Amino acid sequence: MTDLPDSERTIRSFRTRIGALAAFMFLCFALLVARWIWLQVLKHDQYMAQAEDNRIALLPVVPTRGLILDRNGVVMAANDSAYTLEITPSKLEANPDSVIDELAKLVAIDRRDRRRFMHVMGESPRFASIPIRTRLSDEEVARFAAERFRFPGVDVQARLLRQYPLGETASHVLGYIGRINRKEAEAIDAGGDAANYNGTDHIGKEGLEKSYEDVLHGRTGYEEVERAATGRAIRTLARRAPTPGSNLILSIDTGLQKVVEDAFGDMRGALVAIEPATGDVLAYVSRPGFDPNLFVDGIDVQSWNALNTSAAKPLLNRPLSGTYPPGSTFKPFMALAALELGKRTPGQTIHDPGFFMLGGHRTNDDRPGGHGDVDMFKSIVVSCDTYYYQLGTEMGIDAISGFMKQFGFGQPTGIDLEHEKTGVLPSQEWKRERFRRNRAAGRWVGGDTVSVSIGQGFNNYTMLQLAHAVATLANDGVIMKPHLVKMVEDAATHKRIATVPQASGRVPLKQENIDVVKRAMVGVTSVPGGTGYQAFHTAAYTVGGKTGTAQVVGLNGAKYNKAMTPEHLRDNGLFTAFAPADKPRIAIAVVVENGGSGGTIAAPIVRKALDYYLGGAHAAAPVAAP
Repeated sequence: MTDLPDSERTIRSFRTRIGALAAFMFLCFALLVARWIWLQVLKHDQYMAQAEDNRIALLPVVPTRGLILDRNGVVMAANDSAYTLEITPSKLEANPDSVIDELAKLVAIDRRDRRRFMHVMGESPRFASIPIRTRLSDEEVARFAAERFRFPGVDVQARLLRQYPLGETASHVLGYIGRINRKEAEAIDAGGDAANYNGTDHIGKEGLEKSYEDVLHGRTGYEEVERAATGRAIRTLARRAPTPGSNLILSIDTGLQKVVEDAFGDMRGALVAIEPATGDVLAYVSRPGFDPNLFVDGIDVQSWNALNTSAAKPLLNRPLSGTYPPGSTFKPFMALAALELGKRTPGQTIHDPGFFMLGGHRTNDDRPGGHGDVDMFKSIVVSCDTYYYQLGTEMGIDAISGFMKQFGFGQPTGIDLEHEKTGVLPSQEWKRERFRRNRAAGRWVGGDTVSVSIGQGFNNYTMLQLAHAVATLANDGVIMKPHLVKMVEDAATHKRIATVPQASGRVPLKQENIDVVKRAMVGVTSVPGGTGYQAFHTAAYTVGGKTGTAQVVGLNGAKYNKAMTPEHLRDNGLFTAFAPADKPRIAIAVVVENGGSGGTIAAPIVRKALDYYLGGAHAAAPVAAP
């Protein structure tokens, strides 16, 4: 076969390469067209929406948290505008410790700030912005701004920070807010309220800050912002303003609150004061207290350990969660039960030899030799144990329990705080259930009733329950639900809505029986020899009261010696009161832990409270309901 000329072979090769190139170019063009159709036709709506999303950012506008004020307008929880220095761990280019070391050259950062930051960082998502320093000065802001380029992931933010201007005062009422942790974030998501917490770092943790979180938080707004490809905001397209949280107007009188807290000094205990006619809680004291400001930015480990491991238990909400035997403060209710159930008349007497015998077992009265002949009036004034040993035995435990239940003993009061304890109102059924695994131990015996009759034994109640019962007695049996929030105020319109507008019920009592018990309680503070006489005989007003001293541990027949007893095993001192006696404006229950005699240690605290509240020392009149 003859070879083709070189020129023809070259031309054919060239045409082959041209054809291959043309086919390749056609294929590429076809792919481009197909991709164009895919993007611009088939997926047009999807990618158009994404592009619009990239162009328009929906930014949350966090609402202002509602204020908390006392009944006289004193601000107890406020919002303070300040600059905070914040670190976002996920954006750091170095480890947090080295970044903080460099920041400390520009802004004062102490060891407590570091510990708190590390603690909060361990509980927060890595993309969260966490404050390392709050309330920066203008000079500190300027110094950091000049060096901002050196610190990716670190920025200064303008924030509204929760502030508790009264410090420890009423700390167990207010509670505190803190940064949202993982568990709380999951609960918010599960509750379908995640959108309302966009941009929010804090949430109510304890006290009213927690129980009224939905009211205080408000509703988050938003802004539609157009932005460039670099993320820089160009203009605001639309805005929905946030709804600020509502304000809480409390029933608390902060003047009275401070007087009582000061009266406790270094002693431990609880006091609740209630306005009988309304159920307003005028003072709610748990000692010792704590400073809620420590928790706002995230408490550091050292401060937390100091509070959490203290033997004084400053974080324990004693009026709500501390339970105590009521001691002799139980006796006026026993006397009223006896009158209502027909077990005693006011003038009926018993002879007190100084002891009571039941089945060969001797139970001593607190006074050696006894009180002689004792009627109902004297039994309350001098606090005769033997009178109530005998009365309780005649009544029986189930009759006692049934009557006391009407006054709220052993029942939740329904106050507007979470985690209220119910205490123990003993009965035969309660003991069987309590010791259901041991039938012998679960059998009710006469000695149990003897102890219960003077407020000892299985009796165990909160000071909130005891104050509520005294307020109901002072209010002639009309029950008003105790509450700390008197009104909720709309932050925009200032319209106020009362939280407890009407009575919850009434204990069916005969007025003449109520009057008998009230007169005897007045005798406690006004008759020489009355257990509260020393504290109140010089008062400018009439007071109905009752002292109480409750054992912390059983003595097994031994005589109590305060000086020889370790402090934590000494008796609790209690006192209950209402005043003025003819038309009560205030009812109080107080316990001083391991304080000893109620007339000696608890009654003087109540005297200071009543002197203040009834003596015109507090400035403003109570807030009127709308």
